[in-house]
Amino acid sequence: MGMTPNELFDLTGKVALVTGGSSGIGRMATEGLVAAGARVMIASRKADACEAVAREINAMGLPGSVEGFGGDVSTEEGIDALVAEVNKRTGTLHILFNNAGRTWGAALGEHPYTAWDKLFSLNVQGMFHLTQALLPLLRNAATLDDPARVVNTGSVMGEIPKGTMTYSYAVSKGAVHHMTRVLSNDLAPEHITVNAIAPGPFVSKMTAFAIGTEEGQAKSAEGVPLGRVGRPEDIAGTLQFLCGKGGAYISGAVIPLSGGMQSQASGSLFNEEL
Repeated sequence: MGMTPNELFDLTGKVALVTGGSSGIGRMATEGLVAAGARVMIASRKADACEAVAREINAMGLPGSVEGFGGDVSTEEGIDALVAEVNKRTGTLHILFNNAGRTWGAALGEHPYTAWDKLFSLNVQGMFHLTQALLPLLRNAATLDDPARVVNTGSVMGEIPKGTMTYSYAVSKGAVHHMTRVLSNDLAPEHITVNAIAPGPFVSKMTAFAIGTEEGQAKSAEGVPLGRVGRPEDIAGTLQFLCGKGGAYISGAVIPLSGGMQSQASGSLFNEEL
């Protein structure tokens, strides 16, 4: 049956690509995949950061391995170069974690026109185009019993209207969630699963302005039903699950990693006193 924890989450022999893999959620995921035995390629616009993170994780003595290099998912040329580099390194790709993304915050009335282009070209257009370009490698890895896996980074802000000041970001993540369902519909018959994670507040460079301090984390945690911000193991465990034997029958899902925020609603329908 393959029911031991090791077998359910084992990724030995699997090859993965994590975009935006040198920091934040991408790095958390990379450590989780390597801990499960995967060979992980990490790429971001900062090649030196990816190389440094690869050295750090490889020094941890985990069963898998990491190799880092530069890759820009925000332009067509950048994606073509990244795909060429991946093709040099492997003929099969079992796991694609589309995590590269950027954010923007500006109040309503001041949210700039250019923000939408910048965010959609990376968070949506880039994610789609990279996935499309890597389909031959994903197809090479796909089988009925062990599908290839695509995991996209969405956001709780793409699920619920709580993305104050992050209009272009929140809407781009809503697009990622729907793209996940659309791609799953088309790729599941080819034995490629497509799922998304929708994180709430996690400590990363992107969120450092708000929750980089303990005080900021405590303040943010007040808005999370489970009462804390996200931890690296929340990301690592979810990726191990989605990419291992235990997640092989899930496709088209948006996994909420937000401590219950995605189900939170204020007030009561009939305004009764509770």
